[in-house]
Amino acid sequence: MDARLDHAMRASDHDRDTTLARLATGYAEGRLDRSEYDERATRAATASMLGELAELTADLPAGRPPEATVAATRAERDRRDLREWLQEWRYWLGGAVILTGVWGTRCVLKGELIAYWPIVPLGIWAAVLIAIAVWPRGDADDEHER
Repeated sequence: MDARLDHAMRASDHDRDTTLARLATGYAEGRLDRSEYDERATRAATASMLGELAELTADLPAGRPPEATVAATRAERDRRDLREWLQEWRYWLGGAVILTGVWGTRCVLKGELIAYWPIVPLGIWAAVLIAIAVWPRGDADDEHER
């Protein structure tokens, strides 16, 4: 079909949604500033012809296929979750050092070894961190990305 005829065709809701998604991606990637995104999104929502929509995204790169976007988003989320989980273990290690220091100081002041009481809070904290890693993720997270 002739490209000129395509631009003269009326736009569907799906066409407007696709254009809005490309604009949102361009904004998220830093290709558009907030005011430009708002202006283009408003124009996209009210566009009636495919040509109007094409003008709004002409200077943006073509989007990735939805499957690749979902897979990339899921991989990014998994990497972010892993970084956050490892950061929590760093906090745990810091807590272990502090609690062990308190315990060691108490042992020195008493002149005898006392029971290693930091094992209780550290064990509970570690159990929570392990449960976070093994507990299945809710489906709401996956549906939210679609």
